[in-house]
Amino acid sequence: MSSATGTDKIGDPSPAPPEPEQSKLGLALLVIAGAQLLLVMDNTIMNIALPSIQKDLEVTGSNLAWIVNAYALAFGGLMLLGGKAGDLFGRKRVFQIGLLIFTLASLFGGMAQNEWQLIAARVVQGVGAAIASPTALSLIATTFPEGKKRNNAMGVYAAMAGLGSTIGLILGGTLTEHLSWRWVLYVNAPVGLIVLLGTRVLADTGRERGKLDVPGAITATAGMVSLVHGITRGGEEGWTDPLTLASFVAAAVLLSLFLFLQTKVAYPMLPLRLLKDRNRSGSYATMLLGGAAMFALFYFLTLYMQQILDYTPFETGLAYLPFIVGLGMSASWLAPKALPLVPPRVIAGSGAAIGALGMFLLSMLDTDSEYVSGILPGMLITGFGVGLVFVSVTLSAVSGTDRNDAGIASGLLDASQQIGGALGLAALSSVATATADDKLPHASDEFFRGLATKDFNLVARAQEALTEGYTQAFTVGTAVFVAATLVVVIAVNRGKQEENEELG
Repeated sequence: MSSATGTDKIGDPSPAPPEPEQSKLGLALLVIAGAQLLLVMDNTIMNIALPSIQKDLEVTGSNLAWIVNAYALAFGGLMLLGGKAGDLFGRKRVFQIGLLIFTLASLFGGMAQNEWQLIAARVVQGVGAAIASPTALSLIATTFPEGKKRNNAMGVYAAMAGLGSTIGLILGGTLTEHLSWRWVLYVNAPVGLIVLLGTRVLADTGRERGKLDVPGAITATAGMVSLVHGITRGGEEGWTDPLTLASFVAAAVLLSLFLFLQTKVAYPMLPLRLLKDRNRSGSYATMLLGGAAMFALFYFLTLYMQQILDYTPFETGLAYLPFIVGLGMSASWLAPKALPLVPPRVIAGSGAAIGALGMFLLSMLDTDSEYVSGILPGMLITGFGVGLVFVSVTLSAVSGTDRNDAGIASGLLDASQQIGGALGLAALSSVATATADDKLPHASDEFFRGLATKDFNLVARAQEALTEGYTQAFTVGTAVFVAATLVVVIAVNRGKQEENEELG
């Protein structure tokens, strides 16, 4: 625990608790990684089920995207509050509460009878995830000793961030095709219960003094929702639309108010001192950009495979296996071995550049592309790059953090990924929609109209337009990865571990 002055570092060996037995460390990692996999999986598990949900609940086109965004925004917007709650009330207890909320919300979501009940359940799911996820990462930082053991634990945790999203797509396709879309929510109940029972192996942590910054949480979350709404509506109704402009103004006011409040309250949700460390702020920015690119890849590649290549939900899920392989190789094997030898900047920068190459390959897809020659190379390469990025920036962001800031620092890291994903998906959706509609007005609507009327000429024209939109989104995604590479090179300069005291 920190002293009254709050100077103790996570990297300082002296205040750390005695090292647990190896078997207990393994069980603790299994529980924490399982929870992270479950929470992140729900970012994407709904994607493949969306057409079935739309048909069953008669969801309007404009509200369909909010089934995904409601979870991501609640998750990302409240994650800092969740991290602070873990610091104040005990990380194990808060972790358990978050998992319970998430599990119950999943059950209610599966029973939803209309779109609003489902969206509300997704919001509550996001709240539970926002409470549990940052405490999971801070539990790693306070449970595992510095060095190889923590590196391996961080590698597994970071792998869950990427693998969870991909497994969500595979599992979502399997459950939707063979059971029902409702099972993409019901499946969380037994898994959540098992993880909850497993939390008994986790050690209790102490509590810090302070208060929850509720006004900060409200203004930050409302500001991000307004920003995403403005970006989404701008792509649909135009950037000069009054409601679009009003959303951007509201976002600017709310986010400015949030930053102002952080300088005035005694216990801010986001201590701005955390951002003064260039390595940490650079890691957050890199994670935000990586989240934007990864969310866009999942979303648009799923649409491409189902709408253009006519894949079934199950086939679409299986098609993501190369991404899992690439990410698993880099996050669980290569990055942990490389971190003691080279600085995180080299690993993260290389990963972002590799991700840019993979996304560029996907931008070259057309309506006649084959899986092996078209999709597989880009997917495998991008997954490999993402794994390198996530592991290295995760370690860079939390290393050397004051112990009483551990939950906040880790919460901000995950929040960066979630908020980046929501913003990136909104922005690239606007790009894709505008590009497709330039070639064929209302291309998405025309595609479904052609299918309904069996006008296959219209379907073919719509597919060409939609493909241009999706590949344009991949082109912008390439630029996002390039931007992440530049951020890493400029901002992240932490040395390799044996040369840096904070990293042991």
